[in-house]
Amino acid sequence: MHKPIYVIGSANTDMVVMTKKLPMPGETVIGGTFFMNPGGKGANQAVAASRLGGQVSFVGKIGSDLFGEQMLQQFQREKINTTFVLQDHEHPSGIALIGVDAHGENTIIVAPGSNRHLSVEDVRTALTSIREPAIILIQLEIPIETVEFAITYGKQIGCDVILNPAPVQPIDGKVMGHLYLITPNESEAEMLTGIPITNLSAAEQAATHLFQSGIKNVVITLGAKGAYLYSASFNKLILAPAVTAVDTTAGGDCFNGALAVALASDLAIDKAVEFACTAASISVTRMGAQSSMPYKHEVSTPSR
Repeated sequence: MHKPIYVIGSANTDMVVMTKKLPMPGETVIGGTFFMNPGGKGANQAVAASRLGGQVSFVGKIGSDLFGEQMLQQFQREKINTTFVLQDHEHPSGIALIGVDAHGENTIIVAPGSNRHLSVEDVRTALTSIREPAIILIQLEIPIETVEFAITYGKQIGCDVILNPAPVQPIDGKVMGHLYLITPNESEAEMLTGIPITNLSAAEQAATHLFQSGIKNVVITLGAKGAYLYSASFNKLILAPAVTAVDTTAGGDCFNGALAVALASDLAIDKAVEFACTAASISVTRMGAQSSMPYKHEVSTPSR
């Protein structure tokens, strides 16, 4: 039986420009195609989890504007429970300005808008509705005090809390110790531990550092190389399928949503990471954020 998944986080509208090269500071470049997509780390991860078969509720805040209405409609199309999606009548919906180059690399600037006003009380209301063990998936595009409350309270009510620490910022060490799982990428792992992730040995050192802080499971995502898993039972690199990336914008979000689904269905954590690597490798071969997320039938589930 699948555990329910509560994704707490941001919802944005992504405004994307394709370009041969990304501009240097002070430089203007002429781009190509422009398009708008629903995005935001929280919303992206919720869509990924729902498409892959998760029973997903989204907890977040949107503006009472056109972008907010479009976000709400998108959640409903993706079969995501919107009971805890709140409308902010004072602040606009979040937006992200994204440039994507010819190699699929990107730069992103986010104007958080209403995401910045998702409060502790907003999240408390959502989490007090939980009546069974659940997976909570959270990121750092909402206020840090709200994140820390969600982690602490989630652990208190018996949920497994996954933190995708992006965009990275300091978190109280005691709160970090309540995590079931943390999923930094290479640069985020360096920011959290002070250890540059230059090779596999460095990834192991950083993962060990995070594990020793009290986090039960550590997964450092390594892009095309896969992900490094460190826990009481595992200490290994899990390879990602080789693909040609077109747009890496939401690859990490796909990974986290897929990981939540796999853990919600009680896959062992190494198999869950393998499943997430496969899903993310599909997403980076497609343009856009939520539009790139694969469906359940596209991703093979590892044997238990």
